[in-house]
Amino acid sequence: MTAYVITRVEITDPDQYEKYKALSPAAAAASGGRFIVRGGESFTLEGPEEDRRIVVLEFPDMDSAKAFYDSEQYRHAREVRAGAADMQMMAVEGV
Repeated sequence: MTAYVITRVEITDPDQYEKYKALSPAAAAASGGRFIVRGGESFTLEGPEEDRRIVVLEFPDMDSAKAFYDSEQYRHAREVRAGAADMQMMAVEGV
């Protein structure tokens, strides 16, 4: 069953975050993932206003999403991102 990694990001160091952004696509692709939302325009329809960057990745299944997060490539990307953003990241199964 398809799984999605959903991230809400508050960028605190734009220059360092750009370095992270350059590393994350290859890490996702290595686990079968692809970006379907990557910080485009958003509009809050209901609830508190959301002003963080929204990112959504699609993976073939939950195991692939977990493999992405735990991969050596993505661990390196997270190290590069350290101090550049405050994030909430979750994985959820699709329907």
